[in-house]
Amino acid sequence: MLRQSVNALCLFCGSRSGNDPAQSALAEDFGRFCAANKLALVYGGGGIGLMGLAARAAITQGGRTVGVIPRALMHAEIAQDGLDELLVVETLHERKALMHARADAIVALPGGIGTLDELFEVMTWRELGIHDKPIFLLGGSYWAPFLALLDHLTASGMAPANLHRLVEPLDGLDSLAQRLGL
Repeated sequence: MLRQSVNALCLFCGSRSGNDPAQSALAEDFGRFCAANKLALVYGGGGIGLMGLAARAAITQGGRTVGVIPRALMHAEIAQDGLDELLVVETLHERKALMHARADAIVALPGGIGTLDELFEVMTWRELGIHDKPIFLLGGSYWAPFLALLDHLTASGMAPANLHRLVEPLDGLDSLAQRLGL
């Protein structure tokens, strides 16, 4: 269980839905999870891919949603309608910083290079002591190659031996609820 109460979760995930229907189901379940537990969903603001599925599921269930989107991506990521807040920023870095600032914990679902960028940035901030917010990985075996990369970085001497402490893979939403003390 976390040391502090959690009111908002930052979600990093794909702007695509991917090939595995289980990933889409997980995104929708995550949105419903946030709404059911009265946790604000803070995410990238788009209406496409896994992020759009999660947001719409939260909205449908009456959950609080906060989108943060760079002006340049308003059309490409099709800013989601119906959000409680849509914050428009100028850069991707501002997006990540604001999403992080508005949340108490970070959850990554499957995604592509943008998701990895977001994940690596908050991991770097945590490694540097800029924050101590937990970073959870949901999506089962999807994250196995990522975790193997962390092992490789450690084995090659390019990262500390305790690199894995920066992220916590979880089995599913029940495990997340337990870790959040819900």
